[in-house]
Amino acid sequence: MSGAALGIEIIFVFFLALFILHRYGDFKKQHRLVIIATLLAWYLCFLIVFILPLDVSTTIYNRCKLAVNSSPPESSSNIIIINGSYPSSAPRKHICSKPWSYIPDGIMPIFWRVVYWTSQFLTWILLPFMQSYARSGGFSITGKIKTALIENAIYYGTYLLIFGAFLIYVAVNPNFNLQWNQLQTIGIAAANTWGLFLLVLLLGYGLVEIPRSHWNGAKRGYLLMKTYFKVAKLMTEKADAEESLEDIMEEVRKVNESIKYNHPLRKCVDTILKKCPTEYQERMGRNMDDYEDFDDRQNNYPSEKSLVKLHKQVIYSVQRHRRTQVQWRILLEQAFYLEDVAKNETSATRQFVHTFQFQESENRINRYFYTPTVEWYWECLLRPWFYRILAVVLATFSVIVVWSECTFFSTKPVLSLFAVFIQLAERTYNYMCIEMACFLTIFFLSICVYSTVFRIRVFNYYYLASHHQTDAYSLLFSGMLFCRLTPPLCLNFLGLTHMDSSISHKNTQATAYTSIMGSMRVLSFIADGFYIYYPMLVVILCIATYFSLGTRCLNLLGFQQFMGDNEMTSDFIDEGKELIRREKRKRQRQEEGENRRREWKERYGNSREDSTRNRNVHSDQKESSFSETNASRPVSKYIRSNGRTERDRIELLQDAEPLDFNADSVSDDPLDHPLDSGRYQPGGRYLSMSRSRIFDDV
Repeated sequence: MSGAALGIEIIFVFFLALFILHRYGDFKKQHRLVIIATLLAWYLCFLIVFILPLDVSTTIYNRCKLAVNSSPPESSSNIIIINGSYPSSAPRKHICSKPWSYIPDGIMPIFWRVVYWTSQFLTWILLPFMQSYARSGGFSITGKIKTALIENAIYYGTYLLIFGAFLIYVAVNPNFNLQWNQLQTIGIAAANTWGLFLLVLLLGYGLVEIPRSHWNGAKRGYLLMKTYFKVAKLMTEKADAEESLEDIMEEVRKVNESIKYNHPLRKCVDTILKKCPTEYQERMGRNMDDYEDFDDRQNNYPSEKSLVKLHKQVIYSVQRHRRTQVQWRILLEQAFYLEDVAKNETSATRQFVHTFQFQESENRINRYFYTPTVEWYWECLLRPWFYRILAVVLATFSVIVVWSECTFFSTKPVLSLFAVFIQLAERTYNYMCIEMACFLTIFFLSICVYSTVFRIRVFNYYYLASHHQTDAYSLLFSGMLFCRLTPPLCLNFLGLTHMDSSISHKNTQATAYTSIMGSMRVLSFIADGFYIYYPMLVVILCIATYFSLGTRCLNLLGFQQFMGDNEMTSDFIDEGKELIRREKRKRQRQEEGENRRREWKERYGNSREDSTRNRNVHSDQKESSFSETNASRPVSKYIRSNGRTERDRIELLQDAEPLDFNADSVSDDPLDHPLDSGRYQPGGRYLSMSRSRIFDDV
């Protein structure tokens, strides 16, 4: 089993990251480099979280071996030294047994070095550049690279300026004699300090919001009211997105009509048209005259710079419009389902009944096991209690985390509860308990931090939308945040469990991850000050989140948030109810029409097919008899047909009347008279019969 656990987790984490990325990204429409870069960033961060417990158990086993090797010879066969004292005799094989997930020496340092520096390269160099490249409206690779370099010049220049000032300070000050390893540690400490600053903010929000969201999930009325609020808010955003798209498409139409087929910038216009929705492309294609040349003497043609800006606006507006449309459909389904749950709670038959039949159209396996009875018991009876119990468990974890964040610096006595759990399992060398305790701890911390990253929304600048509706910029930005937050998160976890020697103040073997980070003693004011006291601010952030101070501030600034005791929230809820009621009536009418058409087809479809089949047989018989009759007299048929053709032509010429070219009734465009378009004939005599002149002769 040596190294097998590491390989299994590497494969499992890859598919986990791929599954989550597939939920938010769109593999078919987004660029492959964006998908690969985001997948690599998420994969490395998730990998660190899953592999770190194995590093802890391997380190504890190595400490046990060192203790046995350093014990006196007369007792080394049966006794080992633990915490400087001799415990009761026990077989060495029982005490220092190798864990099932043991990783051989030399693998973990190389593994952590590759993972850490790859993630740092992604977050500080590659991903910011790809963000600017993805948002660029350039029409060529060279143009996009140029735009990305210009936008990141300030970003990279700031870091170079700070690093250069630090190097000058070290070179001038004689008290500093830094080597390359120490300089590398300082760079790591600077990156971890920035990440820890953001980590505590996100952690303080997640520790309160995650248990509270699960507790509120058990309240059906609360969820339904919040869904109504979201519907009204999304309707406003949807209307804004549609209006913005119409304005942008109007600009594209003007550019499309002004720049003709042989203009040098026509390729740029064609590129913009490809990014437009299909209905707009067809509409612009019908109104396009490619045979009209452009005139070089005219100066009203848009420049390439303005086309780049227009291209960028088209990409953004189309993505936003598509996202709001998908979210609207999903939110409607959620509102309909919550209303169905509220109706079925009082059902005496204990059978879950849906309002719309298509909501039940799932695969056969789900319909076989997840029957209406099972669905009623789960949705109306078991699910609220399950969410309440889960909320209590998560709240207990949150309290333990807050307590440990405020007391993890205390080693005598040990006040951090996570450190107590690890040390109790370490005394008996129960590696399974050690790994489970480590995994649950770091997994809960990761959920609190990462879920906040998925929830936050910075206007329309950064927004992770599920169901494949996240744009490339937001995906890359999330990968950049994950790579910056994960290393300080792991260091904070090692501090909570006292596996970091700078916290425990013990001269023991450190984990391979800590050895890669380097000793923070190079910067004592960070190791003994910022890393210890700054995490205590999580208490203040948890209190602020509990009383919804951030939500209230946003509400005062004009960003409407869901608050139960607010008049504006009540107005949004009433508006959402009306919108849901309107959409439900609309969908019910559509479903009734489909049912009537289906019943009509089932009732009269067979008889119509039989009559059509009989009519075809009868017509075939008539054609065959008619052809036999005509075959007996071909000359007379030819003469009569010619005579009839000439006679019809003469009658048509005699009946023809002059056209009435009245400006009130005749137009060059038939679309200008949609009411009379059904009576338009090539002869032209009906064009003069407008509705206002029918009874002029009476």
